[in-house]
Amino acid sequence: MGVKTEFNCNTLWYEAGKDYALPPADVVVRTSDGQSILAHSSILASTSPVLERKLDRASRGWNSVCTIRISGAPSDAVIAFLQLLYSTRISTVETMVIEDILEKHGMQLLALSHAYQIGWLKKQCEIIVATELTPDRVIDVLKIAKLCDAPRLYQQCMKIIVKEFEEVQKSDGWQFLRRCDPALELEILEFLEDIDQRKRRWKQQRAAQEAYQHLNNAIDCLEHIFTEGCSEIGPLNWNLSRRNKGPCTWFGMCQRLQLLLHHFSLCEKRLAPGSCIHCKRMWQLLQLHASICDHPESCRVPLCNDNRFKMKMQREGKSDKTWRLLVKRVARARVMSALASRRMPEVVFRSWAKYRVK
Repeated sequence: MGVKTEFNCNTLWYEAGKDYALPPADVVVRTSDGQSILAHSSILASTSPVLERKLDRASRGWNSVCTIRISGAPSDAVIAFLQLLYSTRISTVETMVIEDILEKHGMQLLALSHAYQIGWLKKQCEIIVATELTPDRVIDVLKIAKLCDAPRLYQQCMKIIVKEFEEVQKSDGWQFLRRCDPALELEILEFLEDIDQRKRRWKQQRAAQEAYQHLNNAIDCLEHIFTEGCSEIGPLNWNLSRRNKGPCTWFGMCQRLQLLLHHFSLCEKRLAPGSCIHCKRMWQLLQLHASICDHPESCRVPLCNDNRFKMKMQREGKSDKTWRLLVKRVARARVMSALASRRMPEVVFRSWAKYRVK
């Protein structure tokens, strides 16, 4: 027979200011290591539906003590589990005491709270266990998280594995996992591969967005050169006395475009089918501008209002899906850039200022 230990609930009850005593203990809780703990069926049944069903099935006579088993955890963890169940009836139990219990028996309490369907305790155990994760024990915690259906804890374990996978591979838990649980090992490796693919896709999308924005800036700079003029090149009948001799807003872009325009105006191969790479880039930039320009009637950029040039582009663009996609993405980047640079209306600004935190 195991040692019978009465749970110290009456003391807590009186400390909470209750002016009446609890009834005598009517339940014996037996643990895996043979210890017996006296408890009260009314409190156990009110805190856990699983314990309520166990108590209903337990055979007992009139005014006799029934026996239930709580296995899967050592006796000290079961005592801590019962103490937390009693704490739901006693509002004066200090938070520090509860936190100390959770920190000491977090893993065992997580398993017990899942088995006996105590949601609030399971949530608290997930939070406490997640704050104490280390690369050495993250694999063991991951197994518990899967068995106990703890998604928040599972995600935290995966974050640690992704962040410190080299250290995790040195742990005993990982070596045991490779020998005895290849399914979980495959799940972790597939998750790591998925993370790497997402990072690569994100970098590719980020680089593509930067390229589209760069083309949009080049189109704005092209309009600036042929509308306002810059340091070396300007529109027809440009007043040289108003030449901007200093660097403009698009100084780096303007300088490169002016060099490209100088080459394009002097190159003898610009009209040849196999023109040089610089002339080809200039043709593509002019075509791109003509495709997305929203004011072709007043635009001064060459070929923008040339109908024959646009008809030729349309014929070539119908069979070139890549070119149509490029035009669409650059036009989208152009709209997003315009929205980002648009000034907030004064009425909206004043209405928002009323709710601004001082």
